[in-house]
Amino acid sequence: MRRRYVKPTQLPDLPEHFVSDPAQLPACLEHLAAAPVVGFDTEFVGEDAYRPELCLVQVSTAEHLFVIDPFGVGPLDEFWNLLLDPKRKTVLHAGREDVRMCFFKAGKPPADVFDVQIAAGLVGMTYPIGYAGLVSDVLGQRMTKGETLTDWRRRPLHPAQVRYAFDDVRFLLPAWKKLTDKLKRLKRLDWATEEFATSVRRAIGDEETAAEKWRKVKGIGGLDRRGLAVAREVFGWREQFAERVNRPPRQLLRDDILAEIAKRGPTRTEDLSSYRGMPQKETERILEAVRRARELPLEDCPEPELRDNDPPHVTLLGSLLGVVLNDWCTRNKLAANLVASGSDLRAVVRSRVFGEPVPDVPLTRGWRETAVLSELQRILNGETAIRVENPRAAAPLAFLPVAPDPPKVAKSEPKLALPIAPPDPV
Repeated sequence: MRRRYVKPTQLPDLPEHFVSDPAQLPACLEHLAAAPVVGFDTEFVGEDAYRPELCLVQVSTAEHLFVIDPFGVGPLDEFWNLLLDPKRKTVLHAGREDVRMCFFKAGKPPADVFDVQIAAGLVGMTYPIGYAGLVSDVLGQRMTKGETLTDWRRRPLHPAQVRYAFDDVRFLLPAWKKLTDKLKRLKRLDWATEEFATSVRRAIGDEETAAEKWRKVKGIGGLDRRGLAVAREVFGWREQFAERVNRPPRQLLRDDILAEIAKRGPTRTEDLSSYRGMPQKETERILEAVRRARELPLEDCPEPELRDNDPPHVTLLGSLLGVVLNDWCTRNKLAANLVASGSDLRAVVRSRVFGEPVPDVPLTRGWRETAVLSELQRILNGETAIRVENPRAAAPLAFLPVAPDPPKVAKSEPKLALPIAPPDPV
């Protein structure tokens, strides 16, 4: 899709500071401590470790840009504490991994997050949108993104890497200001605050999400409850082992082997030794995990996840709601895929078709419930009709209220016409 022209925003030429010596860090932290809003980004390498290795921290304020080299300056505890201050707003783009990095280092996520990617979706821009695209669409500026696959552990950094690192935070605060103004005009600041909080919870993994991570293991979909219990226990062992040796879990035990163990439920070391890629020194711990699962009462074993086998009319109505949602979001300046997924829409349809309670999905909570859900339910309830109003428009549909059917008048029984008797003669 062709991008519309955006007049370039004039940006200040901010001083740049590469902080690579412990003696430089105090002045940087002193400046950041006085800033109510900071832009934040990180560079890390995570392909060969359980937790990513932090390689650079980039920070911006209204007056300065900083790139901090953690390999040179030492511990950054004081810096992380600055992000935990609820009086300081942390602006980032697609900040899941940056939030996680703060959580790993400080035990908590940043206190007040503003994610410009989410904000863009809430004002009608593409979601998710890359950083270069956002900078172009919001600020009218072009940036070079050429170091996405670089090994940030290597030193010294060459000038192109340093330039890339500064650019990653150079545009965050100007974009924050523009998007905040748009959110205010649309009266969606509360929506944004709610969405940012949800994204932070997902990034650090709430208890429910963490407890169910094992269900993403490939190949366990057809297992019974006992097999699923084995998969869960062996998955837990794999996570602990990976953290202990700081390696990616799937590099230590592939998903297909884990699923095979869950299927067969081995009881002897010899049963495991035949698997290729098995960490031989860990076989006894794996067998202990299998034994724990086999000793569980069946009612304590996890139940298989129910699969959605929707009848055709539920699928059809879900698709219809998707069309309605896209049109409605276009005219109301929202990114439809930020509002609801296809599974959310089908869940709402099921509740209507089968007379079930409204499901607990993102579409039925918070601002989505208040602003969007009722519009879709009126379609399902037959209270709103749809027509194509302008096929050339980006939002071609029109939504019309359906007049209620007139009340039915009960038909009275026809009366029998009885002959009138003549009067008696006088």
